[in-house]
Amino acid sequence: MSKQSDFRNNEAVLDINDKPAPLHWIGLSLQHLFTMFGATVLVPILVGINPGIALVSSGLGTLVYLTVTKGKIPAYLGSSFAFIAAMQLLMKTDGYPAIAQGAMTTGLVYIIVSIVIGKVGSAWLDKILPAIVVGPVVMVIGLGLAATAANNAMYRTVDGNQVYDFKYVFVALATLAITIFFNMYLKGFLGLIPILLGIVSGYVLALLVGIVDVQPIVDAHWFALPDFQVPFIEYKPTLHIGAITTMAPIAFVTMTEHIGHLMVLNKLTKRNFFEEPGLNKTLLGDGLAQVVAGFVGGPPVTSYGENIGVLAITRVHSVFVIGGAAVLAVGLGFVGKLTALILSIPNPVISGISFVLFGVIAASGLKILIENKVDFDKKKNLLIASVILVVGIGGLVFQAGTFTLSSMALATVLGIFLNLILPEQARSEEK
Repeated sequence: MSKQSDFRNNEAVLDINDKPAPLHWIGLSLQHLFTMFGATVLVPILVGINPGIALVSSGLGTLVYLTVTKGKIPAYLGSSFAFIAAMQLLMKTDGYPAIAQGAMTTGLVYIIVSIVIGKVGSAWLDKILPAIVVGPVVMVIGLGLAATAANNAMYRTVDGNQVYDFKYVFVALATLAITIFFNMYLKGFLGLIPILLGIVSGYVLALLVGIVDVQPIVDAHWFALPDFQVPFIEYKPTLHIGAITTMAPIAFVTMTEHIGHLMVLNKLTKRNFFEEPGLNKTLLGDGLAQVVAGFVGGPPVTSYGENIGVLAITRVHSVFVIGGAAVLAVGLGFVGKLTALILSIPNPVISGISFVLFGVIAASGLKILIENKVDFDKKKNLLIASVILVVGIGGLVFQAGTFTLSSMALATVLGIFLNLILPEQARSEEK
């Protein structure tokens, strides 16, 4: 294929440029919205930012990203976990204006890097990201949060302590079983929304066993204006050097995750987004999305593995569906009761879904290794894969002051480094 526009992935139910029927469109977009909701609102809750504005900023950021990449990449952007520690520190010292400045700075770093890549090209990616690095990294993306999903399926918090709860495990496993059943046996439109149906079914079951707190839904207003924090209107911007030096370096960490997610999307959609629209465009879109998020009062945004998992399971890759989820997220930020309803989805339901979503991504990494016939009798390949998997899944984190290199980013960096410095053959393998 010469251009992406000339190619259609026949394995997809809806390919990137396919537009679903109106009613189907709403259901498919809601599926993506529900999938990313828990993680997107968790970040602002941990930092002290209004969850409603985080929804709005994620929707706006996604629309910006889709616009910059010319609707060629089906990626949803939600609140980034990589900046939580830095944002918590800044919130205690200088408040949200410092976080906003940091978010805009990270976006600027993305934009600068995108300009550089636009000048020098991205051919170097093939050298530093061969299949032996890409496959295990994709597996880490899927399995890196496996322990979190399992813990959320087992434990509830009581007076600050985690207590094993059989009801939680039952709901998580039942949600998983229902979702698998829907994936395997439903046909037609219902066969395209197994994740949404799994969440709804799991929620009903959670209500029946009494682990859903419905009071916040009753207390919430139908209309709730998000807590916008727009510079020169809500506050007068001042220079926060500490915010810039704290958050700007983390941009390079999230860039690594950005590239990892693109790798997965390349395999799912049978395209090469590094070439078209180009890594420079994807980074530019991500950077501008972060600037917009900081401008309206939200946390920095990034692409989401959960939503990539939905693409993999449903084989619905339409950017119109992603755009629809973004529009719904913006609208939902103003509807208090609906926001409260989705906030009330308990952890076991989300975990039951996550067992499928994260596992599918991990399996995609394994598929990369198989398709490229990676030889694990070679010590170099065995060592690279071993280090990436154990560091990434084990959760090894590198910290220096407020700078944190997440386990996924650290695993990727180590994999790239080992691939570049290790010889093709160990001395013991030489004939």
